[in-house]
Amino acid sequence: MMDLNALFRVVPLYMLVSIRFLGIIFTAPVFLASSFPIPCLYFLSFFFALITVPQLGGGLPEVLFSGVLPFLLAALRELLVGASIAFLASAPFYALQIAGRMIGTRMGLAMVSVLDPISQSQDSIIGQLQILIGLWFFLYWNGHILLVRALMESFRLLPLGEMGLAVSSDLGLAEWLGKLFVMAFKFAIPFYGALLLADIGLGFLARTVPQMNVFILGLPLKIGLGLFLLMVVLPMTVDIMHDQIEPYLRAALGSLAVWR
Repeated sequence: MMDLNALFRVVPLYMLVSIRFLGIIFTAPVFLASSFPIPCLYFLSFFFALITVPQLGGGLPEVLFSGVLPFLLAALRELLVGASIAFLASAPFYALQIAGRMIGTRMGLAMVSVLDPISQSQDSIIGQLQILIGLWFFLYWNGHILLVRALMESFRLLPLGEMGLAVSSDLGLAEWLGKLFVMAFKFAIPFYGALLLADIGLGFLARTVPQMNVFILGLPLKIGLGLFLLMVVLPMTVDIMHDQIEPYLRAALGSLAVWR
């Protein structure tokens, strides 16, 4: 029978591992955290902890048992570690969402919004379509498994209970966030070019045939053209996203240096 002293040391270990997993579950769009009851998410994180803890092969630093405050700080750090990994690893989804909002505005759908089940906020209908397509392909490529593996690797790179926050200038986070907007621009540029040509054509048509109501004609034309382009550029969008998943996962693991 396990004595109380051993139990006192094992329970915090499982709690910290669960909290790191909670950070990634609540932040990564692929887990759709807002669509499930909170107790289910806690159970999922504890299930991951049951699998992970036997593989760690180590305990917690003694400083965490010196009081409540050190343990709370360690728990906060574990939550932020999981969230930071999930945020960077999910950057391609945010690029798709940004591009979808830009495309929807150019198509004349800025006033049309739907409830985003991931963030529980109003989003452009094209942005919602883009991110759902991205999520489907992410699951098809076993990206959720890669994400969990990255978090497992984080326990080797950043053991539990290590206190400290030393910001390094070599992380390149600004570079990776800059690449996010470049990626969003790559997703959106074909639509901007085609819809700009459509606007120019409608302008010439308005000058040539003043009696024609260009606004009534242009809105369904631009929506139809945009939906057609969505189908045409889908393979390119999928290829770009596929090429960016692993680099952003590596960047997410590289960002752990900020917590050392």
